[in-house]
Amino acid sequence: MLIDAAKGLEPQTRKLFEVCRLRKIPLFTFINKLDRPSREPLELIDEVEKEFNLATYPVNWPIGTGDQFKGVVDRGSKVVYLFERSVGGRTKAEVATYELDDPKVKELIPTHLYEQLMEELEILDAAAHPLDLEKIHNGTLTPIYFGSAMNNFGVELFLRSFIELSLRPGAFSSAEGIVPTTFPDFTGFVFKLQANMDPRHRDRIAFVRVCSGMFVKDMDVTNSRSGRTIQLSQPKKLFAKERQSIEEAFPGDIVGFSNPGAFAIGDTISSGKKINFPGIPTFAPELFAFLENKEPSRYKQFHKGITALQDEGAIQILWMTERDTRIPLLAAVGPLQFEVVQFRLQSEYGVATILRTVDMHTALWPVGAWETMKTATSRSGYTIATDKFEDPVLLFKTKWDLNKFREVNPDIELSKVDPRTVQASMDT
Repeated sequence: MLIDAAKGLEPQTRKLFEVCRLRKIPLFTFINKLDRPSREPLELIDEVEKEFNLATYPVNWPIGTGDQFKGVVDRGSKVVYLFERSVGGRTKAEVATYELDDPKVKELIPTHLYEQLMEELEILDAAAHPLDLEKIHNGTLTPIYFGSAMNNFGVELFLRSFIELSLRPGAFSSAEGIVPTTFPDFTGFVFKLQANMDPRHRDRIAFVRVCSGMFVKDMDVTNSRSGRTIQLSQPKKLFAKERQSIEEAFPGDIVGFSNPGAFAIGDTISSGKKINFPGIPTFAPELFAFLENKEPSRYKQFHKGITALQDEGAIQILWMTERDTRIPLLAAVGPLQFEVVQFRLQSEYGVATILRTVDMHTALWPVGAWETMKTATSRSGYTIATDKFEDPVLLFKTKWDLNKFREVNPDIELSKVDPRTVQASMDT
């Protein structure tokens, strides 16, 4: 979880936390931009604890903020890392290290900052939560780090600590039972798709986490969702723009495969018996806009582009059942998603678009889909759209409309999460 030291918790941060809490994902927090004007570190820590009801453990602590930011001290080792600015982060910031009790520290840090640092460290030692690996791993305590990513300061310290404190590859829950890393069959989970990583080849990469067994190049696996048998050829290890061919992989490894439509986010693949890991929840959007193609002659490219972006999870796309089905309704949790979609359609597919925002309160899934909707006693106050699975999604313009629907249809349960993924989680 990345927090801006000046802004504190933002709406997107709260949504991220909601996902982590639902999935019981360990949460590590990096408070960024300490070299700029910012709020008091103790105030930021307090906000995280109160807002999320989450214990915190500051792994390191800043020495000053803004123009007076001098570095951080590691609370465990009592080592001070002094900060020197680099221009635009183009080079790694120079870092000098000293023991906290080294007399040079007092010489290099202004007296008032040194006294403030010692006072705050004393407060943390007396009042802060202790480091507890079990609580980190079950998502009830978050380690907190401070730094300046733009200046490449504090990032390496964070990564080293992350490796030390993170969970090792472990067992996964599935609809068929617990799957340990020692399970003999290879199993993997598709958690991300990315189109056009190499614009020259218009490729689509599926990112797969190895959950059990051993992956071997060119092995055949079965996609549990589609039932298709797929040969996993040309496996790659990816880091930024770098690609490295690999021959084998083991639990915890991330492998990239060219994806000509064989995979979807949330798919489980296995070399033996059918296994189904829980999917990734799709949450109720809060912002809506129709996306119109400026050039009808480029409809093929337009449709290909929005389909690829939807498959990646970059945006949710709904189709209205009572209007032109060539115009998709984009559904997002933040306005940046709309900008990303328009930019990528233009840059990757050569399609110019017009965005027309729609005033909508919320979109919710009826549990039981179309069968459930047969029992609805009224068709007023809401609009029905369909999602990528062609399941119904109910759109409510106002909170009053939503409350009225619940009043006249008490037996219809509405979900903020796609029921398909909810069911996957319940089955485990």
